[in-house]
Amino acid sequence: MYLENIPLRKNRIKKGKRIGRGYGSGVGGHTVGRGAKGQKSRSGHKSLKFFEGGNVPFFRRMPKYKGFNRKFKEETQVVNVDILSENFKDGDVITIAILKERTLIKQSAQNVKILAKGEINKKLVIEGINMSPSAREKIEKAGGTIK
Repeated sequence: MYLENIPLRKNRIKKGKRIGRGYGSGVGGHTVGRGAKGQKSRSGHKSLKFFEGGNVPFFRRMPKYKGFNRKFKEETQVVNVDILSENFKDGDVITIAILKERTLIKQSAQNVKILAKGEINKKLVIEGINMSPSAREKIEKAGGTIK
């Protein structure tokens, strides 16, 4: 077995090109693979990715304040019918305050809406809460009342 016939390792580290070692190195002689003239051909050149050759950078050309902030946006909390049937007994009165007390909605909730996901089989009394038409139908079918 000769040195020429030894197979190469799979994960070997290949030596990089030796730049700047004259014309015999095969890397272009005096320009050393950097091309001719210009900022990038000089020694000490280190520019960032977003450098644009003296132009005002893109991120500084963009407007800074876009859109608006809705500080007083009222988010609607959602409660499904199946959650009501799990957490309340027959004949219970349900209001926003009671939902907050049982931590079924956030304490900061202003708007609450009951949706029709799931089944209900209890007679509940609901006061002052918005609901979808299909949720209203399910609650009334189960014998509940809405005020």
